[in-house]
Amino acid sequence: MAGPSDDDPLSDSDAAPPLRLIAATHGSPSTANRKAVMRLVDRVATAEPELDVAIEFVDAKSADIAAAVAAAGSVDAVIVPLTLSAGYHVRTGLAFGLERIGGGVRLAAELGPDDRLVAILAERLDEAGLDEGDAVLLAAAGSNDPRAVRECFETARRLGHRLGRPVTVGFIAAAIPRLPDAIEMIREVHPGTRIAVAAYLLAPGTFYDAAAAVDAEIIAEPLIAPGRPVPHALVEVVLDRYAAVEAERRHYA
Repeated sequence: MAGPSDDDPLSDSDAAPPLRLIAATHGSPSTANRKAVMRLVDRVATAEPELDVAIEFVDAKSADIAAAVAAAGSVDAVIVPLTLSAGYHVRTGLAFGLERIGGGVRLAAELGPDDRLVAILAERLDEAGLDEGDAVLLAAAGSNDPRAVRECFETARRLGHRLGRPVTVGFIAAAIPRLPDAIEMIREVHPGTRIAVAAYLLAPGTFYDAAAAVDAEIIAEPLIAPGRPVPHALVEVVLDRYAAVEAERRHYA
């Protein structure tokens, strides 16, 4: 089939304009967390200079989401939640808020599970000094949503496949097993074995501080590590979540 031309009513000039990408995070109030998330969003904007990218720190309430969209100055926008699993903030808070707003605002999927995130986790463990005989524990934030918990276990399964060893999961809050309990279990089953903690966390902050305080020999840095470049793979994941929504919109435009 011939491509669009100047005389084609469906040419690119008549196509729906690109949406605005609003990176939404409830985040940690810590300066380190916000700086890290802003570095990620800056990289997303640099990677796609024609895309209008904004960041909003919200509390997943409908009023906050409405304010974020109003601040973006656009009725048509894709909100990409900067969360690694879809717990309350995505499936309930953000989704409910967008239903209240209506219009052309769309919600993209969460960032994980994704093999590219698993690759970053493996890289962080390697940087921290992971050895072949170490036991690996995935430290996740935790959620009251069982689907989000399952997604964390799925990420652990993928990481275990990549590393060639089982990976235990420990949650910092909300879900079980809690991180200290998971470490105690590993100590009982594998006495004398070093424990390496893979921080399944987007950035430094309150949750990472809790993970770093546990009794483990190795604590890997979060996906966005201080003093290191933002992983390009993480930028790709954010853009892919946006692109999936944009492709659907254009298909039905």
